[in-house]
Amino acid sequence: MPELTFRLRWPDASETVNYSPSTIIKNYFNEGTSYEMTDFLERARRALHAASARVEQTYGHPCARAQHSLASIEQYATQFSEPQTVTVIEINP
Repeated sequence: MPELTFRLRWPDASETVNYSPSTIIKNYFNEGTSYEMTDFLERARRALHAASARVEQTYGHPCARAQHSLASIEQYATQFSEPQTVTVIEINP
C-alpha cells in the first residue's frame, strides 16, 4: 500500500509532518492550499479514517499510525482559536 507524508503549516508558522498509509489523502487535500481550521480538521478526520480503513481491508486491522497522526493533529489544533487556517505545504509519496 503506498504510504505518504504530508507537511502542514499551522497558524503560528510552525510545521508538522504527518503520516498516511494511503494516497487517498490526496482526495482530501491539495498542496499549497490553506483550509479554515474547522474544515481542515473535518477533512483530516475523513482522510485518515479512510486511509486506515484501506489498511483494515487489506490487513484485517486498522492503521495505528494513521490513528496516531489524527490524534496528533487534533491535539496540536487545540492551541489555536477560530478563525485560523492550516496550510498543506506538501504531500510526499
